[in-house]
Amino acid sequence: MEGHVCESCEKPATLRCPTCLKQYNKDSYFCSQDCFKSSWKSHKATHPKAKPASTFNPFPGYSFTGKLRPVYPLSELRVVPPHIGRPDYADHPQGKSESEWKAKSSRKIHTLTPEEVEKTRKVCKLAREILEEGRKAVRIGVTTDEIDRVVHEANVERNCYPSSLNYYGFPKSCCTSVNEVICHGIPDGYALQDGDIVNIDVSCVHDGFHADLNATYLAGNVDEAGRRLVKNARECLDKAIATVKPGMLYRDIGTIIQKHAQSEGFSVVRSYCGHGVGRFLHCPPDIPHYAKNKAVGVMKPGHVFTIEPMVSEGVWQDKHWPDNWTCVTMDGKRSAQFEETLLVTETGVEILTARTEQM
Repeated sequence: MEGHVCESCEKPATLRCPTCLKQYNKDSYFCSQDCFKSSWKSHKATHPKAKPASTFNPFPGYSFTGKLRPVYPLSELRVVPPHIGRPDYADHPQGKSESEWKAKSSRKIHTLTPEEVEKTRKVCKLAREILEEGRKAVRIGVTTDEIDRVVHEANVERNCYPSSLNYYGFPKSCCTSVNEVICHGIPDGYALQDGDIVNIDVSCVHDGFHADLNATYLAGNVDEAGRRLVKNARECLDKAIATVKPGMLYRDIGTIIQKHAQSEGFSVVRSYCGHGVGRFLHCPPDIPHYAKNKAVGVMKPGHVFTIEPMVSEGVWQDKHWPDNWTCVTMDGKRSAQFEETLLVTETGVEILTARTEQM
């Protein structure tokens, strides 16, 4: 709410009119519930004048693999206040990170110092809090753009920059992937339907270090097959995490994941993998989620990385929408994913983005 004032008394704003926000795609600010209620009669009169923005499918000639369609126009690019630290790509015209590119080119797996580990712990804790705010927003009728707004504001409240924003041109502060979308769904005007599954992928940077995690949630009454898929995806991640320790080969993670996914008739997406994370959003090592991969490297104390299996109901092959971001299953069937950021310790693993009992 920073920088906005109440429409009625011009005091600093603390809330918005929910009707304006949901039905008319506009913001109306108030300082308190009492002020909002007292001015409701006059404010309500403005609602008929504010018509909902007309929506459209930007790719009418495209052959979609499933039932989901993009709902444009996208909302305006959300603003991050200047006092919050920004990664080098935040203001780059194409969203390119020169520093990240150099780190990837070296192929060296960085071992974090104790000071770097502490900074990573902190940003991972904040990232989990941010994802929890996104989770609370999931319900029938809410748009994925509204989830993005909640995630964006949760970042700003914690002095975090949402890592996805302008990363190679990505236009939003999180990814929302519904049903057949495997990953990198762009939040838009799509309203969640009863029975949808939606993955929210949150990444953020604080004090120069990134965190990355995601989870798949149920909207309303999801059928048994969908629930089984989501449960299996979480189990694939948990089984992989249980094997993380010094000396473990990164390439062996995929065998564990694929075995459990296939045991229940599911497949594992191959186009995307887990990755190192820390000073950069993506850096070595690469961690494929399928068997017989050629990943390089051995786990050592101080390594920080993500494991994020994408498990599909049908085939493992994928396809991209014309926005060059939204990745969907080739057969239009559903896909589910979970992700955590992990630290290899002297004796095993610490889940840096773990959900706490209070959540």
